Amino acid sequence: MGIVMGPNQYGKAEVRIVSVNRDTPRHTIKDLTVSTSLRGDLDAVHLAGDNSKCLPTDTQKNTIYAFAKEAPIGEIESFALRLGRHFVSTAEGISGARILIDEYSWERIPVGGTGHDHSFVRGTDEKRTTAVTIDGDKEYVVSGLRDLVVLKSTGSEFWGYPKDKYTTLAETRDRILATAVTARWRYLHTDVDWAKSFESIRATMLEAFATTHSLALQQSLYEMGKAALEKHPEVAEVRLSLPNKHHFVVDLSFCGLDNDNEVFYAADRPYGLIEGVVTRDDVEEAPRAWYSLPEF
Repeated sequence: MGIVMGPNQYGKAEVRIVSVNRDTPRHTIKDLTVSTSLRGDLDAVHLAGDNSKCLPTDTQKNTIYAFAKEAPIGEIESFALRLGRHFVSTAEGISGARILIDEYSWERIPVGGTGHDHSFVRGTDEKRTTAVTIDGDKEYVVSGLRDLVVLKSTGSEFWGYPKDKYTTLAETRDRILATAVTARWRYLHTDVDWAKSFESIRATMLEAFATTHSLALQQSLYEMGKAALEKHPEVAEVRLSLPNKHHFVVDLSFCGLDNDNEVFYAADRPYGLIEGVVTRDDVEEAPRAWYSLPEF
């Protein structure tokens, strides 16, 4: 029986970077967390401690900061592609790279009815994401968002499910439906207007969530992914992870009050977790594009 080194990667995780563009008096900011991972001919460093092809993770961190200075960051997909291409083309023995980026939103503080030139307030917990993979001469871009909290106060039901001796959940024809959306979508190519595509896909999925009379969160998931694919031919597949943020009607009978779906207890855990892939039936799978991503 022999023992060999299996698949591996290494890099610098969660590099925090805030970049201010001061080209005009009206500043813009980019607030990112960037992680890098490199793959390639790395057996020697694992088997013998030979670091001759091990580009330090500190160098990877410094490259991120330098690239942010040398040219505007722009859209996170473009920045990730620049970084990935750089590492694969310049680092000896490196044939693959994975760049993960989360972007945090900042909004201008309104002053006199207009957003201030250089003062901002942090937006919601929602984050825009991208995962760019360079694998030899192939490039994959998976973009998305996470922590987008949405809620429907009606237009949702849940009934007709199997029941056994452990079932206590009551059927309902009218309930609150709430979730924190994690959505990722794989692009078919890199010739994309990243900002326009992101905003449109986000708006399309939100509209589908709002307008679908949902009999199950699974149904909402499918309609959200389906709508995004129908409107965006540049996208191959959409993967969604939707925790069901349960809202339970409070029993107020103890004090003689009726509660007609007006007062709820919002439970944070445990929660149902609904996940799925909505895909075109004529596209090839791309497991490399999804490698190491935590969501379904």
